[in-house]
Amino acid sequence: MAGAFYPRDPRTLADDVRECLGPPVPRRAAFGAVVPHAGYVYSGAVAGAVYARLAPVPTAILLGPNHTGLGPAASIDSHDRWTTPLGDVPVDEPLAARLLAACPHLERESMAHVREHSLEVQLPFLQAWAPGISIVPICIGAPSFALCREIGEACAEAADGAAGPVLVLASSDMNHYESRAVGDAKNAFAFRAIERVDPEGLFSAVVEHDISMCGFLPATALLVAAKRRGIARAEIVARADSGDRTGDTDSVVGYAGIIVG
Repeated sequence: MAGAFYPRDPRTLADDVRECLGPPVPRRAAFGAVVPHAGYVYSGAVAGAVYARLAPVPTAILLGPNHTGLGPAASIDSHDRWTTPLGDVPVDEPLAARLLAACPHLERESMAHVREHSLEVQLPFLQAWAPGISIVPICIGAPSFALCREIGEACAEAADGAAGPVLVLASSDMNHYESRAVGDAKNAFAFRAIERVDPEGLFSAVVEHDISMCGFLPATALLVAAKRRGIARAEIVARADSGDRTGDTDSVVGYAGIIVG
């Protein structure tokens, strides 16, 4: 996605990520987070507000939506590393194996990841935030609460057995292509469920209120994992929408940065 969602030139990209992270702020340990995945010019500052507040970890499980419809219902990418202009990010193979063992419907397959941007755009942030970090990239495409529960429980189990701290990161934008007023009203239903770490409530709210939150499946899985860990609250640390950049508030995409735990 270099050259589309973020700059292709390594120096320019590093500068942009630093700008999105902003000035130093107090950091804290957290179990998970929800971050947006639009072009950095639109949602980079919201994502940066999350990363800037988190204590770095050696490994992250990345949960993203399937925008293309390619591949299986849920998959871990089969490559052993991902690459950005800032260098390589290795896949944590032992953690991936634990997730596959704990989650029967999770496959090791690359098709869903081939043209999917929602996880790849997080990598430059991860590289700047925690140099040397490893990842397990998971794409979720089937709108099934049972699948989200299975993946979330597997994430909690795998994180418990990891050698060091693991961040579970869900990549999602909020409501799409309606007015700011409509989007804000719809997003409020999702935010209420997320803030109280209510995965069933989030899944139901998105369906009932027709919220076009593209990463609600990853976010639901994250909340399942957090709830299993005994986490009861999440904090919205940043919000924005595309109209802040374009000036058009009649059709916006919403963005939120949320820390879980």
